[in-house]
Amino acid sequence: MDFEKILAEISDEIQPFFGEGKVANYIPALANVDPRKFGMALVTLDNELFEIGDSREKFSIQSISKVYSLCMALQQEDQALWKRVGLEPSGNPFNSLVQLEYEKGIPRNPFINAGALVVIDVLLNHLKNPKAEILDFVRMLAGVDDIYYDYAVAKSERETGFTNAALINFMRSHKNIHHPIDQILDVYYHQCSIAMSCVELANSLLFQANNGLERGSKKRILAANQAKRLNAIMLTCGFYDEAGEFAFRVGVPGKSGVGGGIVGVIPNELAIAVWSPELNNHGNSVLGIKALELFTKKTGLSIF
Repeated sequence: MDFEKILAEISDEIQPFFGEGKVANYIPALANVDPRKFGMALVTLDNELFEIGDSREKFSIQSISKVYSLCMALQQEDQALWKRVGLEPSGNPFNSLVQLEYEKGIPRNPFINAGALVVIDVLLNHLKNPKAEILDFVRMLAGVDDIYYDYAVAKSERETGFTNAALINFMRSHKNIHHPIDQILDVYYHQCSIAMSCVELANSLLFQANNGLERGSKKRILAANQAKRLNAIMLTCGFYDEAGEFAFRVGVPGKSGVGGGIVGVIPNELAIAVWSPELNNHGNSVLGIKALELFTKKTGLSIF
């Protein structure tokens, strides 16, 4: 399949959609990102890389990072994790307080903010230096050492993260948070601030297209059944209250972030990442979703 030609076609066809979304301005450090940025990269299990546009420019991956922390939590606790966080799509915004109150402090899934905070709380049971170990894990998956936290973004999120503070305090009141709140929030904000490129993102999630095995070394990152379940959670919960539409339009497991990135996985085939900072009302990249929809349409590759 001529992926190079397909990416070039997609880059041309998404141009009219610039301006339909808005850059995330509720995190001040993200407000000044150039809205015209667009990059796309895919890596196949045959170790072929195809890319276009700003595919090597780093950006704040935000909630895409929740895939990494969830993977680490699954490595440590597997099924026990689901006693503290659910598996269902939220149908509500990613920072909903109403849903958390209704469900008595048990987050609907690990990809909404409340669920990701519980995952960090779980990881603190196992990690001696969580910020360093999370970063090392991401670097290992991406196959590069040149991945860092963006401290300006982390600081900006901490200074404006009042809703996250409300979520975690509410869960603490229901005894679903066990470690110091400030410590959990600090790890969470740093995790979300990780800066990566589309190429690095695609490489880092390729193990999910390979039944949990790292492509090169054949090192097992997750058991095959865990990888299957992680892909299922990405499909049903990876796009907040737009997960159903993404599954309908694109049809692959994926995860978005308000930095404008989206990463997707096609089992036994490839991993793909796209970046465009303009977001829709759900916090997902307008051009990113359109580009992935065009990709699955042009290639015929999806899980359906």
